[in-house]
Amino acid sequence: MSNRQTLTSALTWVIKIGSSLLTDNGKGLNRDNIASWAGQIAALRQEGIHVVLVSSGAVAEGVLRLGLKGRPSAIHDQQAAAAVGQMGLIQAYESAFQKYDLHTAQVLLTHDDLSNRKRYLNARTTLKTLLDLGVIPVINENDTVVTDEICFGDNDTLAGLVSNLINADAMVILTDQDGLFDADPRNNADAGLVEEAHCNDDSLFDYAGTGHGELGRGGMLTKIRAARLAARSGTVTCIANGRTEDILQLLRAGETNGTLLLPESGPLAARKQWLASHLKVKGTLVLDAGAVKVLNSSGKSLLPVGIKSCSGHFLRGDVVSCVDEDGNSVARGLINYDSEETEKLLGQSSDEIITLLGYDGDHEIIHRDNLVLQ
Repeated sequence: MSNRQTLTSALTWVIKIGSSLLTDNGKGLNRDNIASWAGQIAALRQEGIHVVLVSSGAVAEGVLRLGLKGRPSAIHDQQAAAAVGQMGLIQAYESAFQKYDLHTAQVLLTHDDLSNRKRYLNARTTLKTLLDLGVIPVINENDTVVTDEICFGDNDTLAGLVSNLINADAMVILTDQDGLFDADPRNNADAGLVEEAHCNDDSLFDYAGTGHGELGRGGMLTKIRAARLAARSGTVTCIANGRTEDILQLLRAGETNGTLLLPESGPLAARKQWLASHLKVKGTLVLDAGAVKVLNSSGKSLLPVGIKSCSGHFLRGDVVSCVDEDGNSVARGLINYDSEETEKLLGQSSDEIITLLGYDGDHEIIHRDNLVLQ
């Protein structure tokens, strides 16, 4: 299978759309473009593909609605513009997707939501549930209430983090350029499109330059960095021109459009490396023989009934090690309960969780998506 065919086989897409495409270079929301992307995403949904949409444009739309001359520099003015613009942006998406009987959901995130262990798992569960229900989550950075992120954040980076969050197969960044060039095509007629590269190739940063639009905060540099973030979960990234007719269908068909950036390793290897190398183990669970057999043979989630004991002090979202009764390493993963709650659940049926804890939490101690065998 060619590398281009990875998009053909991808079942979960994160699609990021930039401000210049959404606002027609600051002249208001381009509803024709939004309608076109909604139709293309609806076609992907009919093929069984899950789609998360990361959308810029709130501040730009707010600038237009408020009659400002351009993107304000003061943070409180940016926040006000974001609050006003978010209304129009989401309204436009809701109307566009309603034509295809698709529901949308507004999700506002900050980078902190994806670095805090508990909020990471909560956000992941919410997005997974929305996708299972056939909903199109429309994600934007929560510019209205944050301060640090609005100064250095960008939705390219947010898209990369969301790709990690849901283990996306593909991240498509739609921009107003055909992709990444080896020189600036605006002033170099010999500039060539980089059709394919590994995202860890440092020469990509030399190609990217520093240019960005007036209304957006990103440029090619942020897109390269976002691709590297997404690659931590084995996600393939494609940077493509959002103005190309039926661009999403072309990419789905494996057509050569845009710049394809490949991770160094596949999804399982990338996630295993992340869990094994980047997160510190905070506790240990001792599993009975039945649980060990189930994990090794079927790849199912770890349930409380199969746990004999636990040690260490850990919080929801921490990494814990799973061992057999002889102390041999079996797996590790992100746990759904803290150490005190886990103690109460040892050896119990998942049906007893609400009785033992007083609330109906996750039925799994560690979900299979957050568990890697060793």
